[in-house]
Amino acid sequence: MSETTFETVQSTLTDTGVRIITLNRPGSLNAMNRQLIDDVARVFDHANADSKTRAIIFTGAGKAFCAGDDRKEHVHPNSEEEARDLVLAIQRATHAITFGAKPVVGAINGWAVGGGFEWAINCDFPIWAENAKGFFPEVSLNLFVTGAVTSLLPAMVGLHKAREMLFFGERYSAAELLASGVAWKVVNDEQLLAEAKRVAEKLADMPILSVRAMKRVLNIAASTDLVRALALETEATVAGFMDPETTRLLSAF
Repeated sequence: MSETTFETVQSTLTDTGVRIITLNRPGSLNAMNRQLIDDVARVFDHANADSKTRAIIFTGAGKAFCAGDDRKEHVHPNSEEEARDLVLAIQRATHAITFGAKPVVGAINGWAVGGGFEWAINCDFPIWAENAKGFFPEVSLNLFVTGAVTSLLPAMVGLHKAREMLFFGERYSAAELLASGVAWKVVNDEQLLAEAKRVAEKLADMPILSVRAMKRVLNIAASTDLVRALALETEATVAGFMDPETTRLLSAF
């Protein structure tokens, strides 16, 4: 077993070829600051380029997978250039997860909020702990989702349900997410990592070429154009950051 440490993310390669990527800001419920966003892109790029890594587990340390934007460290962009730089950084992480060659098994524990919920949806096989919950607060904050969820989510749950989840920002239990198609499996909290390892090891044992091809083709064919969705989300999110009302709503959240 070998370990690679980034500032906010831990990456461990097991003897079975499974790399466990762990968001590692447990004191902040793995909330997203700029360092975490950049580290996620880097660690997935590293894992996808590593010949010894055959499958990936994505999880969070402590009591949450990722509680969304870190309000304590939030630095609101002062210009369109700064806003665009931040949003493109978030989209780079999504690109590395979704378009990366290696299959990703999500082990979603605790809260998955906003960008954290998006990362859970980006996983190929999202396994949720029984007590985990997810929601999108973006519209209520005068912002917009990223992570290609405007393409991925309707493909999973249908357009009406996607509208409900994205407009109203309601909180959903793991059982509700399983019923709607967002979660692939739900297991007891204590069994989460063990089940994720079982699935990841099964993927790691499969032929590399066909597994990579299946991930690539499914992500292209099963939803609308993910690249276009990422671009449209970027423009909408930048516009949200530039509206003064957003600052007020974020401060009050």
